[in-house]
Amino acid sequence: MQPRSPSRTAERAAVLRAAHQTLDHGRLFHDPLAVRMLGADADELLGEFDAARTAPERRRFRLFIAARSRFAEDQLAAAVARGVRQLVVLGAGLDTFAYRNPHEAAGLAVFEVDHPATQEWKRERLSGAGIPLPPSLTFAPVDFERESLGEGLAAAGFDPARPAFFSWLGVVPYLTREAVFGTLGYLAGLPGGAEAVFDYSEPPSAMTPRVRAAHRARAERVAALGEPFLSYFAPEQLAADLREAGFAAVEDLDAVRLLARYADQRDGAPVEGGRRSTAHVLRIAA
Repeated sequence: MQPRSPSRTAERAAVLRAAHQTLDHGRLFHDPLAVRMLGADADELLGEFDAARTAPERRRFRLFIAARSRFAEDQLAAAVARGVRQLVVLGAGLDTFAYRNPHEAAGLAVFEVDHPATQEWKRERLSGAGIPLPPSLTFAPVDFERESLGEGLAAAGFDPARPAFFSWLGVVPYLTREAVFGTLGYLAGLPGGAEAVFDYSEPPSAMTPRVRAAHRARAERVAALGEPFLSYFAPEQLAADLREAGFAAVEDLDAVRLLARYADQRDGAPVEGGRRSTAHVLRIAA
């Protein structure tokens, strides 16, 4: 993202979540605040997706975005049932979980980590939409050019000695491998233990020609926004690297298997070549 500017890809992800509510009736992932978060531009932003309602690639990608949020929140619910009471949303963007937190009564504290410019933009959106800030939420603005994730969380009151769950969606592809494993190393070293859900993509060389062309077009769009794709991972090597980094549990679902968990036949799985996808969501635990 550009210095002093909010993340534009965060807005695109928010539009996809909202489009799932309006076009797919929230069948995979219900988010009653998604459309409100788009503010006065909601009709214009969603109009583009309504026009592309029947485009298979657009629909498959939209369903994957919805399913990855559903998966993360399902894993969080399981963690809360085991006693986890800290959630860190890394690169929170316009994510709405903290404002509809079903675990607030159980004492789940939510820390939203993002660039200060993006958080300021989000606060304006929340105010404009009339969405109040819950007492369970703490903003943790982190400018990674000047401070570390650990420093930013410590300043926000995060307790590293207590177990925590990290939601890290729509961020990893925009980071270098070094930055990704820097964050993962921090998680693996937390004395209280950590679980995380994040998504990633396999390299373009692993994609079918049709999917590679769609990916290239998407890569050009995000690069034009100043937020290019920077990292790709091969699943087997990533799993080995995660275990070496200290994560004992690694569950990796490509988009086909993820959609098979949640979608019915009306939704249609995001099949690339019929059997698998190069888009993945992954759960890890140290």
